[in-house]
Amino acid sequence: MPDPERTAASSPPQQATADRFELLRRGRVCFERQQWNDAFEALSAADRSMTLEAEDLHRLTWSAGLTARDDEMLTTHERLYHAHLEAGVPLAAGRAAFWLGFRLLAMGEPARANGWLNRAQRLIDEQGDCVETGYLLLPAAQRHLSAGKFAEAEDCAARARTIGDRFAERDLVAFALNLHGRVLLADSQLEEGLARLDEAMVAATSGELSPVVTGIIYCSSIASCHRVFALERVREWTAALASWCDAHPQLGMFTGHCLVHRAEVFEMTGAWPEAVDEAKRAIERCVRHIEREAAGRAHYQAAEIHRLRGELELAEAAYREASRSGFEPQPGLALLRLAQGDAGAAANASRRMISATRDRLQRTRYLPAHVDIMLAVGDLDEARAASKELQETSTTLNTEVLAAIAARACASIHLAEGDAHAVIDPARRAFEIWQRLGAPYLAARLRVLLAQACTAMGDVEGAQLELSSAREAFERVGAQPDVVSVKSLINALAVAARDRAAYGLTDRELQVLRLVASGKTNKAIARELDLSEKTVDRHLSNIFVKTNVSSRAAATAFAYEHRLI
Repeated sequence: MPDPERTAASSPPQQATADRFELLRRGRVCFERQQWNDAFEALSAADRSMTLEAEDLHRLTWSAGLTARDDEMLTTHERLYHAHLEAGVPLAAGRAAFWLGFRLLAMGEPARANGWLNRAQRLIDEQGDCVETGYLLLPAAQRHLSAGKFAEAEDCAARARTIGDRFAERDLVAFALNLHGRVLLADSQLEEGLARLDEAMVAATSGELSPVVTGIIYCSSIASCHRVFALERVREWTAALASWCDAHPQLGMFTGHCLVHRAEVFEMTGAWPEAVDEAKRAIERCVRHIEREAAGRAHYQAAEIHRLRGELELAEAAYREASRSGFEPQPGLALLRLAQGDAGAAANASRRMISATRDRLQRTRYLPAHVDIMLAVGDLDEARAASKELQETSTTLNTEVLAAIAARACASIHLAEGDAHAVIDPARRAFEIWQRLGAPYLAARLRVLLAQACTAMGDVEGAQLELSSAREAFERVGAQPDVVSVKSLINALAVAARDRAAYGLTDRELQVLRLVASGKTNKAIARELDLSEKTVDRHLSNIFVKTNVSSRAAATAFAYEHRLI
Protein backbone atom coordinates (compact mmCIF):
# COMPACT_ATOMS: atom_id res chain seq x y z
CA MET A 1 0.00 0.00 0.00
CA PRO A 2 1.57 3.36 -1.01
CA ASP A 3 2.50 5.92 1.64
CA PRO A 4 -0.02 8.80 1.31
CA GLU A 5 2.50 11.40 2.55
CA ARG A 6 5.13 10.43 -0.05
CA THR A 7 2.47 10.18 -2.73
CA ALA A 8 1.17 13.63 -1.81
CA ALA A 9 4.57 15.18 -2.48
CA SER A 10 4.78 13.82 -6.02
CA SER A 11 1.11 13.82 -7.11
CA PRO A 12 -0.88 16.46 -9.00
CA PRO A 13 -2.43 19.12 -6.71
CA GLN A 14 -5.88 17.49 -6.65
CA GLN A 15 -4.46 14.07 -5.75
CA ALA A 16 -2.10 15.59 -3.18
CA THR A 17 -5.02 17.28 -1.45
CA ALA A 18 -6.94 14.00 -1.36
CA ASP A 19 -3.95 12.21 0.11
CA ARG A 20 -3.56 14.86 2.82
CA PHE A 21 -7.17 14.49 3.83
CA GLU A 22 -6.74 10.71 3.84
CA LEU A 23 -3.91 11.15 6.37
CA LEU A 24 -6.15 13.39 8.42
CA ARG A 25 -9.03 10.91 8.27
CA ARG A 26 -6.76 8.05 9.26
CA GLY A 27 -5.36 10.03 12.20
CA ARG A 28 -8.86 10.82 13.47
CA VAL A 29 -9.99 7.21 13.18
CA CYS A 30 -6.88 5.86 14.93
CA PHE A 31 -7.28 8.42 17.73
CA GLU A 32 -10.88 7.37 18.33
CA ARG A 33 -9.75 3.72 18.38
CA GLN A 34 -7.08 4.67 20.94
CA GLN A 35 -4.31 3.62 18.55
CA TRP A 36 -2.27 6.61 19.59
CA ASN A 37 1.02 5.83 17.87
CA ASP A 38 -0.70 5.34 14.52
CA ALA A 39 -2.74 8.49 15.13
CA PHE A 40 0.41 10.47 15.92
CA GLU A 41 2.18 9.34 12.75
CA ALA A 42 -0.80 10.07 10.48
CA LEU A 43 -1.62 13.43 12.07
CA SER A 44 2.05 14.47 12.11
CA ALA A 45 2.30 13.68 8.40
CA ALA A 46 -0.85 15.68 7.73
CA ASP A 47 0.48 18.54 9.88
CA ARG A 48 3.57 18.83 7.69
CA SER A 49 1.51 19.45 4.58
CA MET A 50 -1.51 21.40 5.83
CA THR A 51 -2.72 23.60 8.68
CA LEU A 52 -4.52 21.54 11.29
CA GLU A 53 -7.69 22.82 12.93
CA ALA A 54 -7.83 23.04 16.72
CA GLU A 55 -9.64 19.70 17.12
CA ASP A 56 -6.96 17.91 15.13
CA LEU A 57 -4.20 19.73 17.04
CA HIS A 58 -5.90 18.42 20.22
CA ARG A 59 -5.74 14.88 18.85
CA LEU A 60 -2.09 15.31 17.81
CA THR A 61 -1.19 16.73 21.24
CA TRP A 62 -2.61 13.85 23.22
CA SER A 63 -1.38 11.23 20.75
CA ALA A 64 2.11 12.58 21.40
CA GLY A 65 1.60 12.63 25.16
CA LEU A 66 0.11 9.15 25.44
CA THR A 67 2.96 7.67 23.39
CA ALA A 68 5.54 9.34 25.68
CA ARG A 69 6.68 11.97 23.15
CA ASP A 70 6.99 14.76 25.71
CA ASP A 71 8.74 17.36 23.56
CA GLU A 72 6.24 16.98 20.72
CA MET A 73 3.36 17.11 23.19
CA LEU A 74 4.55 20.37 24.75
CA THR A 75 5.22 22.01 21.40
CA THR A 76 1.85 21.01 19.96
CA HIS A 77 0.04 21.98 23.15
CA GLU A 78 1.46 25.50 22.85
CA ARG A 79 0.19 25.63 19.28
CA LEU A 80 -3.21 24.45 20.48
CA TYR A 81 -3.26 27.21 23.09
CA HIS A 82 -2.52 29.90 20.48
CA ALA A 83 -5.01 28.40 18.04
CA HIS A 84 -7.79 28.69 20.61
CA LEU A 85 -6.78 32.26 21.43
CA GLU A 86 -6.79 33.28 17.76
CA ALA A 87 -10.18 31.63 17.31
CA GLY A 88 -11.56 33.66 20.23
CA VAL A 89 -12.16 30.68 22.53
CA PRO A 90 -10.45 31.78 25.78
CA LEU A 91 -11.81 28.94 27.94
CA ALA A 92 -10.37 26.32 25.60
CA ALA A 93 -7.09 28.25 25.58
CA GLY A 94 -7.17 28.34 29.38
CA ARG A 95 -7.67 24.58 29.54
CA ALA A 96 -4.75 24.04 27.16
CA ALA A 97 -2.61 26.32 29.36
CA PHE A 98 -3.67 24.33 32.44
CA TRP A 99 -2.58 21.01 30.93
CA LEU A 100 0.72 22.54 29.81
CA GLY A 101 1.40 23.79 33.32
CA PHE A 102 0.28 20.54 34.91
CA ARG A 103 2.53 18.44 32.70
CA LEU A 104 5.52 20.74 33.28
CA LEU A 105 5.01 20.41 37.04
CA ALA A 106 5.18 16.63 36.67
CA MET A 107 8.35 17.02 34.60
CA GLY A 108 10.05 19.03 37.34
CA GLU A 109 9.96 22.44 35.64
CA PRO A 110 8.08 24.61 38.18
CA ALA A 111 9.00 27.99 36.70
CA ARG A 112 7.59 27.25 33.24
CA ALA A 113 4.69 25.42 34.84
CA ASN A 114 3.71 28.39 36.99
CA GLY A 115 3.91 30.68 33.98
CA TRP A 116 1.39 28.59 32.08
CA LEU A 117 -0.84 28.06 35.11
CA ASN A 118 -0.90 31.84 35.68
CA ARG A 119 -1.91 32.34 32.05
CA ALA A 120 -4.66 29.80 32.52
CA GLN A 121 -5.82 31.51 35.73
CA ARG A 122 -6.01 34.92 34.04
CA LEU A 123 -7.97 33.62 31.06
CA ILE A 124 -10.37 31.55 33.14
CA ASP A 125 -11.00 34.25 35.77
CA GLU A 126 -12.20 36.55 33.00
CA GLN A 127 -14.94 34.06 32.05
CA GLY A 128 -16.66 33.77 35.43
CA ASP A 129 -18.17 30.49 36.69
CA CYS A 130 -16.88 27.58 34.58
CA VAL A 131 -15.58 24.02 34.87
CA GLU A 132 -12.01 25.14 34.14
CA THR A 133 -12.00 26.92 37.53
CA GLY A 134 -12.20 23.46 39.09
CA TYR A 135 -9.18 22.23 37.18
CA LEU A 136 -7.08 25.13 38.42
CA LEU A 137 -7.88 24.15 42.01
CA LEU A 138 -6.01 20.86 41.49
CA PRO A 139 -2.43 22.24 41.30
CA ALA A 140 -3.32 24.58 44.17
CA ALA A 141 -4.36 21.57 46.25
CA GLN A 142 -1.15 19.78 45.29
CA ARG A 143 0.96 22.76 46.42
CA HIS A 144 -0.83 22.85 49.79
CA LEU A 145 -0.38 19.09 50.17
CA SER A 146 3.35 19.33 49.47
CA ALA A 147 3.62 22.09 52.09
CA GLY A 148 1.77 20.00 54.69
CA LYS A 149 -1.23 22.38 54.72
CA PHE A 150 -3.80 19.62 54.79
CA ALA A 151 -6.88 21.71 55.58
CA GLU A 152 -6.21 24.07 52.66
CA ALA A 153 -5.46 21.16 50.31
CA GLU A 154 -8.64 19.36 51.35
CA ASP A 155 -10.69 22.51 50.79
CA CYS A 156 -9.31 22.95 47.25
CA ALA A 157 -9.96 19.31 46.36
CA ALA A 158 -13.50 19.42 47.76
CA ARG A 159 -14.31 22.61 45.85
CA ALA A 160 -12.94 21.10 42.65
CA ARG A 161 -15.16 18.06 43.08
CA THR A 162 -18.22 20.26 43.66
CA ILE A 163 -17.52 22.14 40.43
CA GLY A 164 -16.99 18.86 38.58
CA ASP A 165 -20.32 17.55 39.85
CA ARG A 166 -22.12 20.74 38.84
CA PHE A 167 -20.79 20.64 35.29
CA ALA A 168 -20.92 16.81 35.02
CA GLU A 169 -17.18 16.78 34.25
CA ARG A 170 -16.16 13.21 35.11
CA ASP A 171 -12.41 13.75 34.67
CA LEU A 172 -12.46 16.62 37.17
CA VAL A 173 -14.60 14.72 39.69
CA ALA A 174 -12.29 11.68 39.63
CA PHE A 175 -9.16 13.83 39.72
CA ALA A 176 -10.48 15.78 42.72
CA LEU A 177 -11.53 12.60 44.53
CA ASN A 178 -8.08 11.11 44.03
CA LEU A 179 -6.34 14.23 45.29
CA HIS A 180 -8.71 14.50 48.24
CA GLY A 181 -7.92 10.90 49.14
CA ARG A 182 -4.19 11.54 49.01
CA VAL A 183 -4.59 14.56 51.31
CA LEU A 184 -6.56 12.49 53.83
CA LEU A 185 -3.93 9.73 53.75
CA ALA A 186 -1.17 12.25 54.38
CA ASP A 187 -3.22 13.55 57.34
CA SER A 188 -3.44 9.98 58.78
CA GLN A 189 -7.16 9.65 57.95
CA LEU A 190 -6.67 6.29 56.27
CA GLU A 191 -10.20 4.94 56.13
CA GLU A 192 -11.63 8.12 54.62
CA GLY A 193 -8.66 8.60 52.29
CA LEU A 194 -8.80 5.07 50.91
CA ALA A 195 -12.56 5.45 50.37
CA ARG A 196 -11.93 8.52 48.16
CA LEU A 197 -9.23 6.69 46.20
CA ASP A 198 -11.54 3.70 45.70
CA GLU A 199 -14.29 5.94 44.33
CA ALA A 200 -11.90 7.55 41.87
CA MET A 201 -10.58 4.13 40.85
CA VAL A 202 -14.09 2.90 40.07
CA ALA A 203 -14.39 5.67 37.50
CA ALA A 204 -10.99 4.77 36.04
CA THR A 205 -11.60 1.03 35.80
CA SER A 206 -15.09 1.44 34.30
CA GLY A 207 -13.77 3.44 31.33
CA GLU A 208 -15.57 6.67 32.26
CA LEU A 209 -12.49 8.90 32.01
CA SER A 210 -10.15 10.21 29.36
CA PRO A 211 -7.02 8.09 28.85
CA VAL A 212 -4.62 10.57 30.44
CA VAL A 213 -6.76 11.04 33.58
CA THR A 214 -7.30 7.27 33.75
CA GLY A 215 -3.54 6.71 33.83
CA ILE A 216 -2.96 9.44 36.40
CA ILE A 217 -5.64 8.00 38.69
CA TYR A 218 -4.22 4.49 38.40
CA CYS A 219 -0.60 5.41 39.11
CA SER A 220 -1.20 7.92 41.90
CA SER A 221 -3.72 5.65 43.65
CA ILE A 222 -1.39 2.64 43.59
CA ALA A 223 1.55 4.71 44.82
CA SER A 224 -0.57 6.18 47.62
CA CYS A 225 -1.85 2.76 48.71
CA HIS A 226 1.71 1.42 48.70
CA ARG A 227 2.83 4.30 50.91
CA VAL A 228 0.25 3.49 53.59
CA PHE A 229 0.78 -0.29 53.32
CA ALA A 230 -2.68 -0.96 51.83
CA LEU A 231 -1.14 -3.89 49.97
CA GLU A 232 -4.36 -5.69 49.10
CA ARG A 233 -5.46 -2.60 47.18
CA VAL A 234 -2.02 -2.31 45.60
CA ARG A 235 -2.35 -5.85 44.28
CA GLU A 236 -5.92 -5.34 43.03
CA TRP A 237 -5.32 -2.00 41.33
CA THR A 238 -2.00 -3.09 39.84
CA ALA A 239 -3.77 -6.01 38.15
CA ALA A 240 -6.37 -3.58 36.80
CA LEU A 241 -3.67 -1.19 35.56
CA ALA A 242 -1.83 -4.04 33.85
CA SER A 243 -5.03 -5.08 32.07
CA TRP A 244 -5.61 -1.50 30.94
CA CYS A 245 -2.05 -1.15 29.63
CA ASP A 246 -2.26 -4.53 27.87
CA ALA A 247 -5.51 -3.44 26.20
CA HIS A 248 -3.72 -0.37 24.79
CA PRO A 249 -0.46 -1.67 23.29
CA GLN A 250 0.36 1.74 21.78
CA LEU A 251 0.31 3.43 25.19
CA GLY A 252 3.68 4.72 26.37
CA MET A 253 3.01 7.27 29.11
CA PHE A 254 2.17 4.97 32.05
CA THR A 255 3.57 1.57 31.12
CA GLY A 256 6.90 1.96 32.93
CA HIS A 257 5.17 2.77 36.22
CA CYS A 258 2.85 -0.19 35.68
CA LEU A 259 5.81 -2.54 35.32
CA VAL A 260 7.37 -1.24 38.55
CA HIS A 261 4.14 -1.83 40.44
CA ARG A 262 3.91 -5.32 38.97
CA ALA A 263 7.49 -6.05 40.09
CA GLU A 264 6.61 -4.99 43.64
CA VAL A 265 3.54 -7.22 43.71
CA PHE A 266 5.47 -10.16 42.29
CA GLU A 267 8.13 -9.78 44.99
CA MET A 268 5.56 -9.80 47.79
CA THR A 269 3.77 -12.87 46.41
CA GLY A 270 7.01 -14.83 46.03
CA ALA A 271 7.22 -14.78 42.22
CA TRP A 272 10.78 -13.49 42.30
CA PRO A 273 11.93 -14.43 38.75
CA GLU A 274 8.88 -12.63 37.35
CA ALA A 275 9.58 -9.65 39.61
CA VAL A 276 13.13 -9.31 38.28
CA ASP A 277 11.88 -9.61 34.70
CA GLU A 278 9.28 -6.87 35.22
CA ALA A 279 11.86 -4.64 36.91
CA LYS A 280 14.21 -5.04 33.94
CA ARG A 281 11.40 -4.21 31.51
CA ALA A 282 10.56 -1.14 33.57
CA ILE A 283 14.18 0.01 33.48
CA GLU A 284 14.26 -0.39 29.69
CA ARG A 285 10.98 1.52 29.35
CA CYS A 286 11.74 4.36 31.79
CA VAL A 287 14.27 6.27 29.73
CA ARG A 288 12.82 9.79 29.95
CA HIS A 289 13.90 12.28 32.63
CA ILE A 290 10.39 12.32 34.08
CA GLU A 291 10.61 8.56 34.66
CA ARG A 292 13.92 8.55 36.55
CA GLU A 293 12.23 7.97 39.90
CA ALA A 294 10.32 4.99 38.50
CA ALA A 295 13.53 3.61 37.00
CA GLY A 296 15.23 4.01 40.38
CA ARG A 297 12.44 2.09 42.09
CA ALA A 298 12.79 -0.66 39.49
CA HIS A 299 16.54 -0.91 40.14
CA TYR A 300 15.85 -1.01 43.89
CA GLN A 301 13.27 -3.76 43.44
CA ALA A 302 15.72 -5.87 41.46
CA ALA A 303 18.41 -5.24 44.09
CA GLU A 304 16.14 -6.42 46.90
CA ILE A 305 15.48 -9.73 45.19
CA HIS A 306 19.16 -10.26 44.36
CA ARG A 307 19.99 -9.63 48.05
CA LEU A 308 17.37 -12.08 49.28
CA ARG A 309 18.63 -14.69 46.82
CA GLY A 310 22.18 -14.22 48.06
CA GLU A 311 23.35 -12.66 44.76
CA LEU A 312 25.25 -9.96 46.61
CA GLU A 313 27.33 -8.55 43.75
CA LEU A 314 24.25 -8.14 41.57
CA ALA A 315 22.44 -6.53 44.48
CA GLU A 316 25.32 -4.09 45.03
CA ALA A 317 25.25 -3.00 41.40
CA ALA A 318 21.47 -2.58 41.37
CA TYR A 319 21.43 -0.50 44.57
CA ARG A 320 24.04 1.79 43.02
CA GLU A 321 21.92 2.18 39.88
CA ALA A 322 18.92 3.04 42.04
CA SER A 323 20.98 5.74 43.73
CA ARG A 324 22.17 7.11 40.37
CA SER A 325 18.52 7.44 39.36
CA GLY A 326 17.84 9.53 42.45
CA PHE A 327 16.10 6.79 44.47
CA GLU A 328 17.22 6.24 48.07
CA PRO A 329 18.83 2.73 48.20
CA GLN A 330 18.15 2.32 51.91
CA PRO A 331 17.30 0.29 53.87
CA GLY A 332 18.21 -2.42 51.36
CA LEU A 333 21.84 -1.33 51.05
CA ALA A 334 22.31 -1.40 54.84
CA LEU A 335 20.85 -4.92 54.95
CA LEU A 336 23.24 -5.88 52.15
CA ARG A 337 26.17 -4.66 54.26
CA LEU A 338 24.88 -6.79 57.13
CA ALA A 339 24.71 -9.82 54.84
CA GLN A 340 28.28 -9.09 53.75
CA GLY A 341 29.43 -9.15 57.37
CA ASP A 342 29.96 -5.39 57.76
CA ALA A 343 27.59 -4.77 60.67
CA GLY A 344 29.23 -1.44 61.50
CA ALA A 345 28.52 0.03 58.06
CA ALA A 346 24.97 -1.32 58.22
CA ALA A 347 24.37 0.28 61.61
CA ASN A 348 25.83 3.65 60.55
CA ALA A 349 23.69 3.80 57.40
CA SER A 350 20.54 2.79 59.26
CA ARG A 351 21.09 5.32 62.03
CA ARG A 352 21.67 8.05 59.43
CA MET A 353 18.34 7.35 57.71
CA ILE A 354 16.41 7.22 60.98
CA SER A 355 17.89 10.47 62.26
CA ALA A 356 17.38 12.28 58.93
CA THR A 357 13.76 11.19 58.27
CA ARG A 358 10.93 13.09 59.94
CA ASP A 359 7.82 11.97 58.05
CA ARG A 360 6.11 9.25 60.08
CA LEU A 361 5.04 7.11 57.13
CA GLN A 362 8.43 7.46 55.49
CA ARG A 363 10.10 6.32 58.71
CA THR A 364 8.13 3.08 58.59
CA ARG A 365 10.10 2.23 55.46
CA TYR A 366 13.33 2.19 57.50
CA LEU A 367 12.28 1.12 61.02
CA PRO A 368 11.78 -2.66 60.44
CA ALA A 369 15.29 -3.01 59.03
CA HIS A 370 16.61 -0.76 61.81
CA VAL A 371 15.27 -3.20 64.41
CA ASP A 372 17.04 -6.13 62.73
CA ILE A 373 20.31 -4.24 62.31
CA MET A 374 20.34 -2.91 65.89
CA LEU A 375 19.70 -6.43 67.22
CA ALA A 376 22.57 -7.69 65.05
CA VAL A 377 24.99 -5.17 66.58
CA GLY A 378 23.69 -5.72 70.11
CA ASP A 379 22.05 -2.33 70.63
CA LEU A 380 18.89 -3.60 72.30
CA ASP A 381 17.81 -0.17 73.56
CA GLU A 382 17.76 1.34 70.08
CA ALA A 383 15.98 -1.73 68.70
CA ARG A 384 13.34 -1.37 71.44
CA ALA A 385 12.82 2.31 70.57
CA ALA A 386 12.33 1.49 66.88
CA SER A 387 9.91 -1.31 67.72
CA LYS A 388 7.94 0.98 70.03
CA GLU A 389 7.62 3.61 67.30
CA LEU A 390 6.38 1.01 64.83
CA GLN A 391 3.75 -0.07 67.35
CA GLU A 392 2.62 3.51 67.93
CA THR A 393 2.35 4.20 64.19
CA SER A 394 0.49 0.95 63.68
CA THR A 395 -2.00 1.83 66.42
CA THR A 396 -2.56 5.31 64.98
CA LEU A 397 -3.00 4.25 61.37
CA ASN A 398 -4.72 0.93 62.15
CA THR A 399 -3.70 -1.00 59.03
CA GLU A 400 -3.30 -4.76 58.97
CA VAL A 401 0.09 -4.74 57.24
CA LEU A 402 1.57 -2.22 59.65
CA ALA A 403 0.20 -4.33 62.50
CA ALA A 404 2.09 -7.34 61.10
CA ILE A 405 5.31 -5.34 60.71
CA ALA A 406 5.06 -3.97 64.25
CA ALA A 407 4.21 -7.41 65.70
CA ARG A 408 7.25 -9.01 64.08
CA ALA A 409 9.52 -6.30 65.49
CA CYS A 410 8.00 -6.81 68.94
CA ALA A 411 8.51 -10.58 68.72
CA SER A 412 12.15 -10.10 67.70
CA ILE A 413 12.75 -7.88 70.73
CA HIS A 414 11.20 -10.44 73.09
CA LEU A 415 13.40 -13.18 71.64
CA ALA A 416 16.54 -11.05 72.08
CA GLU A 417 15.51 -10.35 75.68
CA GLY A 418 15.21 -14.10 76.35
CA ASP A 419 11.46 -13.98 76.91
CA ALA A 420 10.47 -16.83 74.60
CA HIS A 421 6.91 -17.07 75.89
CA ALA A 422 6.22 -13.44 74.89
CA VAL A 423 7.37 -14.15 71.32
CA ILE A 424 4.54 -16.51 70.42
CA ASP A 425 1.51 -14.22 70.33
CA PRO A 426 2.90 -11.33 68.22
CA ALA A 427 4.80 -13.70 65.91
CA ARG A 428 1.70 -15.82 65.34
CA ARG A 429 -0.46 -12.73 64.64
CA ALA A 430 2.05 -11.40 62.14
CA PHE A 431 2.39 -14.80 60.49
CA GLU A 432 -1.36 -15.11 60.02
CA ILE A 433 -1.58 -11.70 58.35
CA TRP A 434 1.24 -12.37 55.88
CA GLN A 435 -0.10 -15.84 55.13
CA ARG A 436 -3.56 -14.42 54.42
CA LEU A 437 -2.09 -11.73 52.17
CA GLY A 438 -0.16 -14.35 50.19
CA ALA A 439 3.34 -13.19 51.16
CA PRO A 440 5.24 -16.50 51.57
CA TYR A 441 8.71 -15.11 52.27
CA LEU A 442 7.54 -12.78 55.03
CA ALA A 443 5.38 -15.53 56.52
CA ALA A 444 8.34 -17.93 56.50
CA ARG A 445 10.49 -15.45 58.43
CA LEU A 446 7.85 -15.48 61.17
CA ARG A 447 8.00 -19.27 61.24
CA VAL A 448 11.72 -19.03 62.02
CA LEU A 449 11.00 -16.69 64.94
CA LEU A 450 8.36 -19.08 66.22
CA ALA A 451 10.79 -22.00 65.91
CA GLN A 452 13.43 -20.15 67.92
CA ALA A 453 10.89 -19.42 70.64
CA CYS A 454 9.75 -23.06 70.65
CA THR A 455 13.35 -24.19 70.96
CA ALA A 456 13.94 -21.89 73.93
CA MET A 457 10.83 -23.33 75.64
CA GLY A 458 11.91 -26.91 75.03
CA ASP A 459 9.27 -27.66 72.37
CA VAL A 460 11.61 -29.36 69.93
CA GLU A 461 8.87 -30.93 67.84
CA GLY A 462 7.11 -27.57 67.42
CA ALA A 463 10.40 -25.95 66.37
CA GLN A 464 11.07 -28.71 63.84
CA LEU A 465 7.62 -28.29 62.28
CA GLU A 466 8.04 -24.52 61.92
CA LEU A 467 11.55 -24.83 60.49
CA SER A 468 10.54 -27.51 58.01
CA SER A 469 7.72 -25.32 56.66
CA ALA A 470 9.98 -22.27 56.57
CA ARG A 471 12.67 -24.14 54.63
CA GLU A 472 10.12 -25.28 52.03
CA ALA A 473 8.90 -21.71 51.56
CA PHE A 474 12.43 -20.31 51.28
CA GLU A 475 13.36 -22.98 48.75
CA ARG A 476 10.28 -22.21 46.64
CA VAL A 477 11.05 -18.50 46.34
CA GLY A 478 14.82 -18.98 46.01
CA ALA A 479 15.91 -17.34 49.29
CA GLN A 480 19.16 -19.27 49.48
CA PRO A 481 20.73 -17.47 52.50
CA ASP A 482 17.59 -18.20 54.51
CA VAL A 483 17.67 -21.85 53.38
CA VAL A 484 21.23 -22.16 54.69
CA SER A 485 20.31 -20.46 57.98
CA VAL A 486 17.28 -22.70 58.54
CA LYS A 487 19.29 -25.84 57.78
CA SER A 488 21.80 -24.74 60.41
CA LEU A 489 18.99 -24.34 62.97
CA ILE A 490 17.58 -27.76 62.05
CA ASN A 491 21.02 -29.34 62.49
CA ALA A 492 21.44 -27.61 65.87
CA LEU A 493 18.11 -29.02 66.98
CA ALA A 494 19.18 -32.49 65.93
CA VAL A 495 22.46 -32.19 67.86
CA ALA A 496 20.61 -30.93 70.93
CA ALA A 497 18.14 -33.80 70.67
CA ARG A 498 20.99 -36.34 70.49
CA ASP A 499 22.70 -34.79 73.49
CA ARG A 500 19.47 -34.75 75.44
CA ALA A 501 18.77 -38.37 74.56
CA ALA A 502 22.33 -39.35 75.43
CA TYR A 503 21.91 -37.97 78.95
CA GLY A 504 18.33 -39.16 79.34
CA LEU A 505 16.83 -35.71 80.00
CA THR A 506 13.06 -35.50 79.75
CA ASP A 507 11.33 -32.55 78.07
CA ARG A 508 10.40 -31.12 81.47
CA GLU A 509 13.95 -31.53 82.77
CA LEU A 510 15.24 -29.76 79.69
CA GLN A 511 12.81 -26.90 80.35
CA VAL A 512 14.01 -26.62 83.93
CA LEU A 513 17.67 -26.72 82.85
CA ARG A 514 17.14 -23.90 80.36
CA LEU A 515 15.41 -21.76 82.97
CA VAL A 516 18.21 -22.43 85.45
CA ALA A 517 20.71 -21.41 82.76
CA SER A 518 18.76 -18.17 82.22
CA GLY A 519 19.35 -17.29 85.89
CA LYS A 520 15.90 -17.98 87.32
CA THR A 521 15.43 -19.20 90.89
CA ASN A 522 13.55 -22.40 91.73
CA LYS A 523 10.63 -20.28 92.93
CA ALA A 524 10.50 -18.36 89.63
CA ILE A 525 10.77 -21.62 87.63
CA ALA A 526 7.92 -23.14 89.61
CA ARG A 527 5.75 -20.11 88.94
CA GLU A 528 6.52 -20.06 85.21
CA LEU A 529 5.96 -23.82 84.70
CA ASP A 530 3.02 -23.98 87.10
CA LEU A 531 4.80 -26.51 89.33
CA SER A 532 5.51 -26.75 93.03
CA GLU A 533 8.96 -25.78 94.25
CA LYS A 534 9.37 -29.32 95.55
CA THR A 535 8.81 -30.71 92.03
CA VAL A 536 11.35 -28.27 90.60
CA ASP A 537 13.86 -29.40 93.28
CA ARG A 538 13.32 -33.01 92.21
CA HIS A 539 13.81 -32.19 88.52
CA LEU A 540 16.99 -30.32 89.34
CA SER A 541 18.35 -33.26 91.37
CA ASN A 542 17.66 -35.58 88.42
CA ILE A 543 19.47 -33.17 86.09
CA PHE A 544 22.53 -33.11 88.37
CA VAL A 545 22.66 -36.92 88.39
CA LYS A 546 22.12 -37.39 84.66
CA THR A 547 24.65 -34.71 83.61
CA ASN A 548 27.15 -35.61 86.37
CA VAL A 549 27.34 -32.07 87.80
CA SER A 550 26.89 -30.82 91.37
CA SER A 551 25.81 -27.17 91.11
CA ARG A 552 23.53 -24.80 89.23
CA ALA A 553 26.56 -23.06 87.70
CA ALA A 554 27.94 -26.37 86.44
CA ALA A 555 24.53 -27.31 85.04
CA THR A 556 24.40 -23.98 83.21
CA ALA A 557 27.86 -24.54 81.75
CA PHE A 558 26.83 -28.05 80.68
CA ALA A 559 23.73 -26.69 78.91
CA TYR A 560 25.77 -24.18 76.92
CA GLU A 561 28.58 -26.60 76.15
CA HIS A 562 26.14 -29.16 74.74
CA ARG A 563 24.05 -26.55 72.89
CA LEU A 564 20.92 -27.28 74.88
CA ILE A 565 20.09 -23.55 75.10
